[in-house]
Amino acid sequence: MDGVFDDEVEQTVTIDEYLKNVEAEELNADLVLGGDEGNECTYNMGYMKRQAIFSCLSCTPDGNAGVCTACSLSCHDGHEIVELWTKRNFRCDCGNSKFGENFCKIFAKKDVENAENSYNHNFKGLYCSCDRPYPDPDVEAQEEMIQCIMCEDWFHDEHLGLESSNEIPRDEEGEPFYEDFICKTCSAVCSFLTLYPKTIWASGGEDVATNSNAKDKDVLEDIPTACGFGKLENDTCAKNSSQKDNATAGKASAVGESSGKNSGSDNPNQCTKDINLHTTCVLGVDVEVTSPVSEGKPLFLSKNWRDVLCRCEKCLDMYNQKQISYLLDKEDTIVEYEKMAKQKREEKLQQQEGAELSFFNKLGHIEKVEILNGIADFKDEFRSFVESFDKSKTITSSDVHQIFENLAKKRRRM
Repeated sequence: MDGVFDDEVEQTVTIDEYLKNVEAEELNADLVLGGDEGNECTYNMGYMKRQAIFSCLSCTPDGNAGVCTACSLSCHDGHEIVELWTKRNFRCDCGNSKFGENFCKIFAKKDVENAENSYNHNFKGLYCSCDRPYPDPDVEAQEEMIQCIMCEDWFHDEHLGLESSNEIPRDEEGEPFYEDFICKTCSAVCSFLTLYPKTIWASGGEDVATNSNAKDKDVLEDIPTACGFGKLENDTCAKNSSQKDNATAGKASAVGESSGKNSGSDNPNQCTKDINLHTTCVLGVDVEVTSPVSEGKPLFLSKNWRDVLCRCEKCLDMYNQKQISYLLDKEDTIVEYEKMAKQKREEKLQQQEGAELSFFNKLGHIEKVEILNGIADFKDEFRSFVESFDKSKTITSSDVHQIFENLAKKRRRM
């Protein structure tokens, strides 16, 4: 009988643990939402390079629309919402023709449809090649999934196309030892990556690179970075020139629905203007002729591997034709997305501190004294409580309420 009421015992945490947990939860939310507080619809910002997107199955059960953070909170509160984490080059659909008579409460004047948005089965709440939901109601222990940087779908370890999950590069603690992952379907579009040095592969993925011709490997052995002719000044090639020829849109279907389109400038030469081009290809080979046929294996790439990619005119044209120019854009990466989110969070916290100080400075002398006295009274009451409290017992919510009741009584007697 000793353990019968164990589940009913109130969980205890220290104040320090509680505050740290709150801060960690706020940070995680900011990292996923990119620092977006959900106050305004992002529609007017166009096709954003990366933002948090949600699918409302109550309004669009076919999974053919996505909404921004603000709309998920204001327009779809109480609905069946699927959190999609982030999507690239996406514009908020809320209230357009896909939502029937349901208009956006924040910004109603929207195009009938966002033609450049791409959708996959994630918008239906399904993931991986097994087409299962997450969390999966039929599975007791939920397994973490890996996201492909190209199609942006999520995969279970056992469905990656590997003989064993031990082939996934991980450190001694089991944490990912790679920066980016490309699924076996999308790897067919990136077969040219096998022509690059082994340094771009995370530990465990080098076998893929060694499948390239020995001759091509020798050519690449001494390539330090893709630039070769100086540091990149602006990695904004997500604004690719694929839009100049809409006929090529169907050629990238192997990449998956999510990676088929990229937003950006109407200028087809935007990429060549924003980066330092190579006068010659750093690969030293004809990529279209030399690229080996992909064996349909997933790829695990090391940190900063994108910096190695060639930026000669011919390779840029290849990226555009394959509609993968976003690989050259630093802001496309999750690492950069989370970095920007942290910066926004720090700025927000600084603004809050400044607002509090500004508010206090605007108060009159009497109000300032009242606030300072109140803080002093609370410290005295709390100190008195701690000193008299039985340390063998746990502080409960009723104890905390009693502290404030004692403070209120003292104020009334003054």
